[in-house]
Amino acid sequence: MGIDQFRYIKEIKEYAKEHKVPIMQDDGINFLTNFIIKHQITSVLEVGTAIGYSAIQMVLTSPTVKVTSIERDHERYLQALKNIKQLNLEDRITLIFRDAKEVHLDEKFDLIFLDAAKAQNIAFFEQFEKNLNPRGFILTDNISFHGLVEQEESKIESRNVRGLVRKIKNYIQFLKENEHYEVTFYKVGDGIAVARQKEE
Repeated sequence: MGIDQFRYIKEIKEYAKEHKVPIMQDDGINFLTNFIIKHQITSVLEVGTAIGYSAIQMVLTSPTVKVTSIERDHERYLQALKNIKQLNLEDRITLIFRDAKEVHLDEKFDLIFLDAAKAQNIAFFEQFEKNLNPRGFILTDNISFHGLVEQEESKIESRNVRGLVRKIKNYIQFLKENEHYEVTFYKVGDGIAVARQKEE
């Protein structure tokens, strides 16, 4: 990675902090990029681009990696486009500006990365698993949700947050009970779940 790329990624992180855009924590992004290298992933579908930080980090792991990423927030989508253009990665990152629920793709991917609305994890998992290559992976971020998932619900003051935590717990249960995948949970970043499709 050249110094300019490195400097620009630092600027993306600063922008995210300043504009309160949620991006992956450092150890989470390290886990993700190492995972891509280890499993020789070449095609990724990302649900939830935000400003392009994780998509950029993923394609920079290897010249063979390509990412298709979906974002519904117009401002973030435009910022992601700008960031990808600045790093000359337009030929390797395809952005789709639409609500993921309305996106239907024919392509197959080695990895599907869910990092969008947490309450929609089960819906997105079921919607996009048909786009997974055999023995592919579905990786989900924010499984811990700032440590709140491990907390007693009664201690969470906000009703909305309680509802969201309940939905993440339902998703964890959904993963554990899904007979078609081997699922591993990692206490890294904000909590990561990796589901690997079992052999038929």
